[in-house]
Amino acid sequence: MLQIFNTRTRRMEPFEPTDPKAVRVYVCGVTVYDDCHLGHARMLVVFDLVVRYLRRLGYGVRYVRNLTDIDDKIIRRAAELGEPFDHLARRMIDRFHEDQEALGIAPPDVEPCATAHIEAMISLIDRLCTRGAAYQGANRDIYFRVARFPAYGTLSGRRLEELRVGSRIGIDETKEDPLDFVLWKAAKPGEPAWPSPWGSGRPGWHIECSAMSMALLELPIDIHGGGQDLEFPHHENEVAQSEAATGRPFVRYWIHNGFVQVGEDKMAKSQGNFMTIREALERYDPETLRLWLLASHYRSPVAFTGENLARARSSLERFYLALRGLPEPVGVDPAVFAPWESRFAAAMDDDFNTPDALAVLFDLAREINRVRAEDPMRASRLGAGLRELARVFGLLGSDAEVFLRGNRHGVSDEWVEDQMRERQRSREAGRYAEADRIRQTLLDAGILVEDGPGQQARWRRRPPSAS
Repeated sequence: MLQIFNTRTRRMEPFEPTDPKAVRVYVCGVTVYDDCHLGHARMLVVFDLVVRYLRRLGYGVRYVRNLTDIDDKIIRRAAELGEPFDHLARRMIDRFHEDQEALGIAPPDVEPCATAHIEAMISLIDRLCTRGAAYQGANRDIYFRVARFPAYGTLSGRRLEELRVGSRIGIDETKEDPLDFVLWKAAKPGEPAWPSPWGSGRPGWHIECSAMSMALLELPIDIHGGGQDLEFPHHENEVAQSEAATGRPFVRYWIHNGFVQVGEDKMAKSQGNFMTIREALERYDPETLRLWLLASHYRSPVAFTGENLARARSSLERFYLALRGLPEPVGVDPAVFAPWESRFAAAMDDDFNTPDALAVLFDLAREINRVRAEDPMRASRLGAGLRELARVFGLLGSDAEVFLRGNRHGVSDEWVEDQMRERQRSREAGRYAEADRIRQTLLDAGILVEDGPGQQARWRRRPPSAS
C-alpha cells in the first residue's frame, strides 16, 4: 500500500483517498513574471511523477496546478519592460508551456489562472469577514486574524509565541497582530485593480490557491503539494483561511519537494545562481534533466553540478544500451516481469522512493544484458518491462539508436556515417592502422565506436563532460 510522508503530521501515513476514482490533487504552480529555472523544474517533474504513479496504481486523478498571473513581481517586471501586466503574463505562460512540453511533463487536468477566479476570492474573503476571521485595516487592506485560528503553525511546526517574537520589529500598525496576513490589497495608482465590497484592489497571494482549489476540487483535497519554500507562510496561510472559512479539513496529505541547490544555497532568482529550463535544455537532453531531478528522493535537495548531470546521462545510456538491438518489441510477459514489478512497486510505495526504484531499473537492465545472447525474446520482454516502469519517470520514450546518437552539438550524423563507412572499408581491406586512425578521429570528435560480431560496428555519442 502506498505510504506518503505527510508534512502536517511529520510521519508516514497510508494513502487512503476520499474517492479512489477521483483523487484530488492540487499543486501550487509558478508565478509567470519570467522564464522558469531548474528549481521550478524540480517541482514540475516531482509532481508529474506523483500523478503518473497514482494513475499506474489505478486511481482516477483530477490534477489541478495553478498559474499566478497577478502579483507584485509581475507588476514590477511589466513596469520595467514597459508592457501591460497581462501581456507579460500571457507571454510567460506561453513560454512556460513550451518548457513543460520540452521536459515531457504531462499538463495538469486543469490549469487555472488567478485572474480568472477573482470573484471566488472575493466571495471567500467576504465569508471570512462575516465569520470575524478577517478585518479591514486603516490602509483599507483586508487581513486574516491569525488569533482566530488556534491551529496556526501546525503545518510548519511553528509556535505562535515564537512567530510573534520574530515579528516584533517593523510591526505594521494597520494590523491587529504582526502575524496577520493580507487577503486583499487596496488599489494603488497605476496598478491593476478589481472592484470589491471593500473598494477596488487585488487579491493577496495566499488567498489565490485557497479559492482556486476550493472552486475546482471538493474538500478535503487529497494531496496538496509544492516546494518546501511554500510550507511557510504560503501553505500555512492556506490552511488557516480555508479551514476558518469552511469549518472543514482542507487537505489530507501535504507533500513538499526539496530544492535544487547550487553549492550550499537554494537555486533562486533572488540569489542570481539560477539556470533557466531553456538554458539547461541547450546543454542537456530532457531525459537527462528528468533523471537528474528524480535520482534523489523528492524530499531531499538535489545538487546542480556537472558531475551529477553527467552521471544522469551515463545512467540513461546504460538503459538505452540494454534496449539497443533487441528483437522487435513484444508485450510484457507477466510471469517474467512480476518480480521486477513487485520490487519497483515496493520502492515507489515507500513515499515515492525514486532512488530505490531506479536501482530496480538498473538491475533489470543488467538482466537484459545477461540473457540477450542466449534468449533474445526473453530479453525483449524484459526490455518492454523496463520501458513500462521507466514511463513512471517519464524516461525511455525514445528509440535507443536515436537517443544514443542524438546530440544538438558537435559533428553531424552524416560526417560520422562517412567516417564509419571509410573505416569499414579499411578493415575489410586489411588496412588496420588506417581503421585505428579513423577510430581515434571519431573518438576525438566525441564518438564512441563499438565493434560487434563479425565486421559490423555501431557508434554513439560520448556523454558530456562534467565541466
